[in-house]
Amino acid sequence: MPDLSLIFRAGTMLCALPLHVIVEIMRPLPIQPLAGSPHYVRGVSVVRGLAIPVLDLGRLLGDFDTAAERFITTKSGGVLAIGAVLGVRDVRPEAGREAPSVGGVVTAVGVLDAEPLMFLDPDGVSRMVAAYAS
Repeated sequence: MPDLSLIFRAGTMLCALPLHVIVEIMRPLPIQPLAGSPHYVRGVSVVRGLAIPVLDLGRLLGDFDTAAERFITTKSGGVLAIGAVLGVRDVRPEAGREAPSVGGVVTAVGVLDAEPLMFLDPDGVSRMVAAYAS
């Protein structure tokens, strides 16, 4: 059974997020900033008639100079601002290559085309989104 993941940029980082947690990929929409929110929460955006928090995955992973090229809506009810979408691939982390927790989101680091690939934990992403989606 393939482990299909969306491969995309989050700031300068290459990331993989399992397809089963993704509802939709869209162009970015206008964002209204929220005062007092963490640096990785860009604000809220109106998506399909609902005000939804937008989390910048690049900022969450430590890159403060990110440009949102796409939004990913997730099953947990939030939006991730990401960079370029590179495609869908069957990727798996190598055994024993678990990563130290990065914001509770990265579970492993692998290599794709000679570049580090951050494997994102769908549960960790859901927890981060849920913290601001309620």
